[in-house]
Amino acid sequence: MFGTDGVRGVANTAISPDLCFKLGRAAGLLIHRRGLTPKVVIGRDTRISGSMLGAALSAGLAHVGVDVTTLGVFPTGGISYITRTQDFSLGVVISASHNPAPDNGIKFLAHDGRKITEADESELVSLLDPDYEIPVGSGVGQIQPNPALAETYLQYLVGLVPERLEGLSVTIDGAHGAGYELGVEVFRRLGVTVSMIGVKPDGVNINLEVGATHPQTVQTLTVANQSSFGVAYDGDADRAVFSDPQGRLINGDRLMAIWCAHWSDSLTPKAVVGTVMSNGGFSAAMARSGIELHRAAVGDKYVAARMMELDGKIGGEQSGHIIFSERGPTGDGLITALEFARVVKRSGKSVTDLFDLYEAWPQLLANVEVKDREAFKTSPHVQEAIVWAEQELGNQGRINVRASGTQPMVRVMVEANEVDLRDRVLERVVATFEEHVGVEKVRRVDLTHALGD
Repeated sequence: MFGTDGVRGVANTAISPDLCFKLGRAAGLLIHRRGLTPKVVIGRDTRISGSMLGAALSAGLAHVGVDVTTLGVFPTGGISYITRTQDFSLGVVISASHNPAPDNGIKFLAHDGRKITEADESELVSLLDPDYEIPVGSGVGQIQPNPALAETYLQYLVGLVPERLEGLSVTIDGAHGAGYELGVEVFRRLGVTVSMIGVKPDGVNINLEVGATHPQTVQTLTVANQSSFGVAYDGDADRAVFSDPQGRLINGDRLMAIWCAHWSDSLTPKAVVGTVMSNGGFSAAMARSGIELHRAAVGDKYVAARMMELDGKIGGEQSGHIIFSERGPTGDGLITALEFARVVKRSGKSVTDLFDLYEAWPQLLANVEVKDREAFKTSPHVQEAIVWAEQELGNQGRINVRASGTQPMVRVMVEANEVDLRDRVLERVVATFEEHVGVEKVRRVDLTHALGD
């Protein structure tokens, strides 16, 4: 039921009100089982199905005696902050993040603001059809809004930028999503001249040709507006990607490289956590600065776990999920945007100059759509092709093959120091998939200057 980023699927079918009620009830029973304060906070993105699913989930919680505070449209990072600072035992985000509008999903955050563990997820599933005593009278939970908590979150964000940001101009793409208001307002309060797109949600236009999954929009407008830089959030605003004034994309790898270079003198430990998708050029640039890149599996919860092991200060993904451990335990696109703006302000450099920190290695991703995303693991032909690829690349590149955590596909990434070697290796592996594991469609994405999963 749970993928790399919660429960996700088409709203009103796979993610139904009935399922949301059961998930809410299960979460409430888990809270009682652990003796936690029966208080939960819920936020959502702008999808038309969000209020329906939120109502069902809230009802399930209240049904078993848990009080629910609803915040309406609210970024994931904000729910994490409110959960861990306002005595809530659980935070819930109703969002399918970067997925299209018909989808929706449920993410659970523990009382410390982190995504719940896989063990927690398993326990929730075990409680979907439980035996329990139904409370009555005063034992029933209440469901109440608290819009004042948006101001609490905004004040926290503003306080993270003591330099303030007067003199900067920023083009912001809100993705018609959860960051369309707060993600703009925080920059205004810090003195930035703001231009906007993706700030008119209608329930069905979230991520539609805008946002972090369509960075070309903010790249084009950043050039047209002659902005200091552009920033694009995704649907639930837990990720952010950027554009320099020339319209070049600054993905998560490059953002982390820029941040680490600026703070290198005070960075302890000298470490940054990326993923198996992180570019070799990024790794080489960090090595030149005496900073070691540690790779985790794709998924910000895996990045967060590796950061905890290292006591690392920064980690993230090419897609723009960035975690700053001194700011919070999960990705927050608004904080990512502010941390980038701080570097620009403090350095006194143009973003164009900051961009040229390293040259990315040629990297190509094939999104291989399949009926069974696990079948390749037991196919001897595919496994032999992967071994061949590793030998062919040697120390001149690498291959990573993994099942998507959210979609019915396998992602095949090949990186090499030469484009011809990269492409030749990728095509042979993809051809093996097509011959032996029932491929429905293949979409290739050049990630050299783009985004990962």
